[in-house]
Amino acid sequence: MTAISATRTTLAVRPGKIRNRVLWTLQIVLGLFFIIASGGPKLVIPHTLMDNNATAFSIPLALLVFIGLAEVAGGIGLMVPRLTAAAAIGLAIVTFLAAGFNAFLADAPELAPFPLVLTAIFAWIAYERRASITAVGALLER
Repeated sequence: MTAISATRTTLAVRPGKIRNRVLWTLQIVLGLFFIIASGGPKLVIPHTLMDNNATAFSIPLALLVFIGLAEVAGGIGLMVPRLTAAAAIGLAIVTFLAAGFNAFLADAPELAPFPLVLTAIFAWIAYERRASITAVGALLER
């Protein structure tokens, strides 16, 4: 093997490792964010959230708790290798709907870009981890 082909082989392997590390870092950070900072409070103190932000949380209590459950489950799923793609798809849907809620129902369109950026990140994670969906399908067929 020549030095040039060895360099090309090394360069061809490196982006995959780097991409995998970036994905896992994002998955862990976003998973913890959705468990601790986003979904957790909706489950632990939903009445306090509704009382303190009456205009932003003009949704029923049961829906707020359901959203909290979806966010916590998605956060956990991001950190379980077989569930990453499914969790990313679910969180992409939740964040996309959150952007729509902020823009159209809560009269706070300035809050919509953050959930839309998260939607794009979750779509990328789901695309990169799409092989885990077939793994879950094979597990369910057993």
